[in-house]
Amino acid sequence: MSADSKQPQPSPDDRAAATPAEAASLLLCNARLTDGRTVDVRLGGGRIEAVGTAGSLSAVGARVDLAGYLLLPAPAEPHAHADTALTADSPGPVAYTTDEVQRRATEAALLQLGHGATALRAHVRIGDVHGLGPLEAVLQARRSLRGLADLAAVAVPRLLTGVAGADGLAMLRDAVKMGAAVVGGCPDLDPDPTGYVEAVLEVAAEHGCPVDLHTDGDDPARLARLAAMAGGLRPGVTIGPGAGLARLPPDQARRAADQLAAAGVTVVCLPQGGCGATEMRGAAPVRLLRAAGVRVAAGGGALRDVCNPVGRGDPLESAYLLASLGGLPEKAAYGAVSTDARAAMGLPEVRVEAGFPAELLAVRGERLSGVLSLAYSRIVVHRGRVVARTSAVREYCDSAAALDLPRQTRPERPERPDSGGPGGPGAVRS
Repeated sequence: MSADSKQPQPSPDDRAAATPAEAASLLLCNARLTDGRTVDVRLGGGRIEAVGTAGSLSAVGARVDLAGYLLLPAPAEPHAHADTALTADSPGPVAYTTDEVQRRATEAALLQLGHGATALRAHVRIGDVHGLGPLEAVLQARRSLRGLADLAAVAVPRLLTGVAGADGLAMLRDAVKMGAAVVGGCPDLDPDPTGYVEAVLEVAAEHGCPVDLHTDGDDPARLARLAAMAGGLRPGVTIGPGAGLARLPPDQARRAADQLAAAGVTVVCLPQGGCGATEMRGAAPVRLLRAAGVRVAAGGGALRDVCNPVGRGDPLESAYLLASLGGLPEKAAYGAVSTDARAAMGLPEVRVEAGFPAELLAVRGERLSGVLSLAYSRIVVHRGRVVARTSAVREYCDSAAALDLPRQTRPERPERPDSGGPGGPGAVRS
């Protein structure tokens, strides 16, 4: 088999979703990789066309100088709450009109895109007094974000069992027909958690949808039943945030982790805080889960809503917390918000290699440890196009203490004004 035949190829869906801007070529120059190399990366057609030593690739179209930046696969956000985001400061009752939810969902997605997340999975509550309205609004936000970020909606009904759950089950099926890409829910809040899971898996099997369930994971018997029912379901089952696993006796936690691994269930933890669908706070036992062979991704959870008024929705903060508090190596911590998050969402793998999707994040810094510590300036690439930039400038007054601080020169202006790195004044760029 030739080397070219091993490279991932664009799917028909990728080609159908391509925009005219994706056909343009973009050259990322002087980018540093995590293995220490400094390279040029040429993008075209929404994918990485070539990677070569610095100065070896010619610029056919626009050019961005990434000197001083570390180039990484872009993060993804596997656990957002688009309908409740940015509501913590609401002076009165939170509005759930279609226009208002669409505005919040769009603003939240753009905020997370600026942090680097080019793909997002948003859990949206359906049923009760709001019906399918919030889901319709999030789907409208998804359409408005096309070309900037990929947004997938998870339908989250409240009840699915008994007489009260009949309407919820019908609404869940309607939600999938409307365009919800994932079937979700909160079995812990239903009077019959096992029946709830059975109903969700049935709907998912009918429509070929992945499953993403909220659970604290503090009941070993319930987890065992979930793992037994979920085993072998394609395209996959995800649960989170799983903080209750950390409160189980060690032997029970290890047994539960082994069962989840055997069933192929992914766990999405929330290092930045919880979300409104689960009552307990804390973090899942990431190292125990990984040791058992469970794929563990990390999400942002609540983004400035009543559950977490200071939520940031920043994937790099999640990775930082996994490294600083969770004890993961930097590479594994970043993998939880990039490679593992994308896998949990059913997205293709991204590497800084020819043939892979051009979903990239450039962060000012030389090493991954420094990037997770001080991730200020960022350049985000989605489908081969720069879609967001954040430029941070740190300035010091003239003093004996500041005179010997390292200074960074302003990067050269790009050849085309719509494609370059961040500019602007500043003594020290971060």
